[in-house]
Amino acid sequence: MRSHEFEKLLLQKILQHIDVGIHVVDADGKTIFYNESMAKLEGIEREKVINRQLLELFPSLNEHTSTLLSVVNTGQKIIDRTQTYLNYKGKKITTINTTIPIKKDKTILGALEIARNVTNIQKLSEQLVDLQAELIGEQEKKVSYYDNKYRFEDLIGYNESFVRAVDIARKARNSNSSVLIYGETGSGKELFAQSIHYDGSRKNKPFIGQNCAALPESLLEGILFGTVKGSFTGAVDRPGLFEQANGGTLLLDEINSMGVSLQAKLLRVLQEGYIRRVGGLKEIPIDVRIIATTNENPIESINKGTIRKDLFYRLNVISINVPPLRERKDDIKLLCAHFIKRFNKLFNKDVWVISQDMMQNFMKHSWPGNVRELENLIEGAMNLIPKDEHVLKNEHFYGFVPSALEDESNYNDIIHSRKPLTEIMESIERKLIQKALDEAGYSISEAARILKIKRQTLQHKIKKYEIPL
Repeated sequence: MRSHEFEKLLLQKILQHIDVGIHVVDADGKTIFYNESMAKLEGIEREKVINRQLLELFPSLNEHTSTLLSVVNTGQKIIDRTQTYLNYKGKKITTINTTIPIKKDKTILGALEIARNVTNIQKLSEQLVDLQAELIGEQEKKVSYYDNKYRFEDLIGYNESFVRAVDIARKARNSNSSVLIYGETGSGKELFAQSIHYDGSRKNKPFIGQNCAALPESLLEGILFGTVKGSFTGAVDRPGLFEQANGGTLLLDEINSMGVSLQAKLLRVLQEGYIRRVGGLKEIPIDVRIIATTNENPIESINKGTIRKDLFYRLNVISINVPPLRERKDDIKLLCAHFIKRFNKLFNKDVWVISQDMMQNFMKHSWPGNVRELENLIEGAMNLIPKDEHVLKNEHFYGFVPSALEDESNYNDIIHSRKPLTEIMESIERKLIQKALDEAGYSISEAARILKIKRQTLQHKIKKYEIPL
């Protein structure tokens, strides 16, 4: 077989088995390539699509609403366009499509589309927005709509750096200025944000949080600003989180994960004080206080290009740096007592203290998951301790190994191993990936940032090592 024929065959195999949908049509709108992922997404066998006209198979589309036909007709590429339509079985699906023309010289030969299925993400996001609207409506009837309200009394600690952060937050509570909170995952950023809101002048208005890493950029834009019917195929009139949070506070968690083009739109809203729904022209005035959080040093984010410098200056009016637990180990005993008291009440237990040996292990640990990790460890131990015992001991913290001891054990295992080098390296890589996932709360995007690799690369390695999520 000639090399170019082999390369062509190899490329076809890759495209057929890649985990995103690939659909190619010719200049007449007839399908000439359709991979397995697209067939699964749209609920139709490949054989029924090949050499068929697109609109015969998807009657809910037309030459204007189909991204493929639009690109064939205009020759202009479309990047990350949201499209909601009925598949062959009549099921409503939502995809994010990138569609590019196929040209030879200046002649359009067809179009290629890469589609990611975000149906479930879109559905859950819209349900969340609708639910928040209902809850806010209840709040207006003087019914509590947010059960987990945190206030400054819930910020536990005597550490000097932590107390300084709390003091800044207290001073910020009655201001309308934007706040940027920086802290590692699990350090308590949302507790600070809620405390500022629920102990502040906006406490009787909505508090709404949105994780910017949880949604693709094109979906997040609609969730934040709302949509107008017809702005994209399947779109309906729906208010966004800015409208729902009017008069209150909007928490934008992991702002460093928001796409830079959406950051530019957010900056405009903050500067001008009004929003436009996606696809709409009407300017809607809003009065929303923004609290943004980042789990990465914002200066590093600016240098890497993940946070726009102009947005940083607009958000960083009041800056709060929440120290990680490893830098405030003098607070561990106090936090342990606080969590024991809470879980005694919740589990009907009578635990008094943590053993001295276990407390020494806590002091050796580097706490990659910060206060959240400590809370989860104590909750697990409180589930295991019998009701007639009063001291949490090592045996109650099943599976916990202080990071210092874990590192030493792993090092000894490696230097005494006689396994092939490739196996040793794979073992180390798997441990590092597992550690990053634990630290990131199993957020793949966050773990990829910790490991400083691409998200797709991490997904491939998770699959390779069969790491459960």
